[in-house]
Amino acid sequence: MKILQLCASLCALMIVMSCSKSDDKDVEPSSNVDKTANLLGTGKSANEILSNEKFNKLKIEIAYVVGFKPKRQTIDELERYLKLHTFKENIEIVYLELTSPDEDDLTVQEIADLEAENRTVYNDGETLGIYIYFADSPSDGDDLEEGFVTLGAVYRNTSMVIYERTVKILAGRNLLITDADIEIATVNHEFGHLFGLVNLGTPAVNDHEDSEAANHCTTEGCLMRAKLQFGTSSGKSNGLIAKNELKSACSLSGNSVLKMLESNTSKGLRNWVPLGEECVIDLNANGGR
Repeated sequence: MKILQLCASLCALMIVMSCSKSDDKDVEPSSNVDKTANLLGTGKSANEILSNEKFNKLKIEIAYVVGFKPKRQTIDELERYLKLHTFKENIEIVYLELTSPDEDDLTVQEIADLEAENRTVYNDGETLGIYIYFADSPSDGDDLEEGFVTLGAVYRNTSMVIYERTVKILAGRNLLITDADIEIATVNHEFGHLFGLVNLGTPAVNDHEDSEAANHCTTEGCLMRAKLQFGTSSGKSNGLIAKNELKSACSLSGNSVLKMLESNTSKGLRNWVPLGEECVIDLNANGGR
């Protein structure tokens, strides 16, 4: 009898262990995440960001290299900007601290590869996920001495990069302009492209797209003004192009942003630029405020 009881106990224990192992194998949430909706061209999620028809919450992952975290003022201003132009009242910010990739500079494709390795926030239910990477390396092709530097770039429908090292260098050139001033101008401009501006997923109600700088505005004083832009990809294409090399739909010029902020400072104006009337009209027509 004791032998039978012992055998029964051992069998029960084996069954429990077998079930436990099976459960462990099933718990792999990261491998089951559908990332396809976050790997589209810039502007493809414009209406989804602006309206609450499909998603009523934004979850923004701020990924940053150690020592290059954005200022709190920048994130507060970003939330204000999003609530001003979208119907998203529920906005969650999460931070992801990363080690440096130890690169002298970074191409957009290399940034996308880093995103694939590190990004944790994707669309989930009624939550739309957005990823912003604050890099410790400059953009490839920058020439700091000549003033040809890039502050930020968008390269997918929910992805952007801010070249934070370059931000810090430029801010250090003017005592009246802070890191946050440049961060705000850069992040808000690039978010304008995620909104689909101009003709990049959000059609222009009236013609105000610059003929020489695709997807940028001709309105004087607008945040999406073409003069703030430098180094866009050719034509109106975005996403994957020839040779599967990912290109940016917009690369924001550090030199032009610095001049804009210096001009505002000299006039006693606040160091951020709003969207122009035509861009606001476009956003309203595509589900925004």
